[in-house]
Amino acid sequence: MMSRVRVGAFSISVDGFGAGPDQSLENPLGLRGKELHEWAFATTTFRTMFGQQGGSTGVDEAHAARSMEGMGAWIMGRNMFAHSRGDWSDDGWKGWWGDTPPYHCPVFVLTHYARAPVEMNGGTVFHFVTEGAEEALRLAREAAGDRDIRVGGGAATIREYLTMGAIDEVHLAISPVVLGGGEALFAGLDLPALGYAVSQQALGENATHIILTKQ
Repeated sequence: MMSRVRVGAFSISVDGFGAGPDQSLENPLGLRGKELHEWAFATTTFRTMFGQQGGSTGVDEAHAARSMEGMGAWIMGRNMFAHSRGDWSDDGWKGWWGDTPPYHCPVFVLTHYARAPVEMNGGTVFHFVTEGAEEALRLAREAAGDRDIRVGGGAATIREYLTMGAIDEVHLAISPVVLGGGEALFAGLDLPALGYAVSQQALGENATHIILTKQ
């Protein structure tokens, strides 16, 4: 089976924002950005990822579980990995996820600043790619083999790969939240012109799930 490039369980507000404004160390998802992900925090899949017990088992959980299946590599933007900007400091920053991140495979981080790979517990290795989105995708394909590649975010990174036509499937979880500002996922994009259409929809307990596929 051929590897696919997917966006999975990407939470957006009703008004189309994938993160709140003013991302910082205290607010890694931007102001009020955490509200976008309340649906996911309640699921068994996400609670298990972070060493917690219990969790929901309904429609939201089914979509959360599906979003993590079959992943052989991840791609993310610098903003998803760190709050800092500019050249890397020697503060030892290794991401938001502690010593055992939930990826368990190679993760390719888009950045303008070179950095040596960071190996974490559980099979996650962060690789820092300075040659751009196409090179990150090439490396991810090489690493993933016949498993899928997940473009994890943030919004600007997903927009870049959508513009390239590189993403096969986008799973959006629309949270019942209005942010009024932040990172607009679809700013400047004409999804039908890029070949994307809605192929599935489902009403979850705490979010509405939409699947876009490239025709």
